[in-house]
Amino acid sequence: MICKLNLRFFTVVISTFMIFTCNNGKRPVVGATDFQREMNAKFKDVTTSPLSASDLKVFKNLNFFELDSTFVVTGVLKRTPNAEFFEMKTTTNRLSRERVFGIITVNLQNKRYRLNVYQGEENMQSLGNKDYLFLPFIDDTNGEESYAGGRYIDLRIPEGDSIVIDFNKAYNPYCDYNTKFSCPIVPRENYIDIPVKAGLKKFKIN
Repeated sequence: MICKLNLRFFTVVISTFMIFTCNNGKRPVVGATDFQREMNAKFKDVTTSPLSASDLKVFKNLNFFELDSTFVVTGVLKRTPNAEFFEMKTTTNRLSRERVFGIITVNLQNKRYRLNVYQGEENMQSLGNKDYLFLPFIDDTNGEESYAGGRYIDLRIPEGDSIVIDFNKAYNPYCDYNTKFSCPIVPRENYIDIPVKAGLKKFKIN
């Protein structure tokens, strides 16, 4: 009888410990949108996170601006098929081979902007990224609410001349999280002279 009681007690203790460990070992991935949840999941995962080991240990989640539907805009893409490749400067000595795929005209807060969208030579040779476009931009939140070096948006080549840009999906270069990374420097031509309060804020440990 004593052995049975001890075994039952031991089983309860082990079960409780396992439940407690599972609930506390895996923190839930938070985010208001799929994009935010995907970003938080990537940063939590040691195999995909750009964070240093010390930051990863205490990382909880990224900081985003509130969702703002006015920063989801449809632009007009004017392609520049004869544009030549050039060497875009980065935060290190590395040079990124890019070309201006086209110029996107968008209206933001009753102002019109013309933004260069880029196509990387390396991506063109990659099976999954042949239609990938890179939209870097700087705005009036940089250095205060967002990363000082500007932010990026991932796009895909559209079938026509209309292209949707969701600034709520703007993200920071990995250089904001770890100086070991080499990040393209945003060209001055892509300066938006208003505060774009959408997407990722600058990095800080919560």
